[in-house]
Amino acid sequence: MLCESCNERDAVVHLTTIQNNQVTQLHLCESCAAARGVETTVTSPKHPLGEFLQAVQQQIVVPSTEGGRCTFCGTTLRDFRSTGRWGCARCYTTFEASMRELLRRVHGSSRHVGRGYRPPQEESVARASQLGELREQLRRAIETEQFELAADLRDRIKVLE
Repeated sequence: MLCESCNERDAVVHLTTIQNNQVTQLHLCESCAAARGVETTVTSPKHPLGEFLQAVQQQIVVPSTEGGRCTFCGTTLRDFRSTGRWGCARCYTTFEASMRELLRRVHGSSRHVGRGYRPPQEESVARASQLGELREQLRRAIETEQFELAADLRDRIKVLE
């Protein structure tokens, strides 16, 4: 479809106006739309999550950490709002009050509900460590062609597994 103003270029802007209960449509190219004062560029946010978090954060009362910085990495709350990322793990404790309020507004609660992290039991860590050592010994025994020792190590590994 050609521009209704210059009849030279393709129409990319479609204006619909209603005046006195009458609908009129005008199809314009970018240059003719710009000449009429219609903005044709649409900017998309660089970080949609950052934009969202910034909008939510602006709606709440910001505690005194607004001007604060993380003592480890120097990140500020403003940096977080613009990027949607913290600078380091210590930022979570530095800005805890702000994050609790943000999480409450976004998720409905600032408490985690669901499965939590459980560290591995010490006996399984010890067994995994022992298995790793035996596998390394097995590798060295094979490299040095000590096949009887390698067979013994292989059997010990099978018992542990």
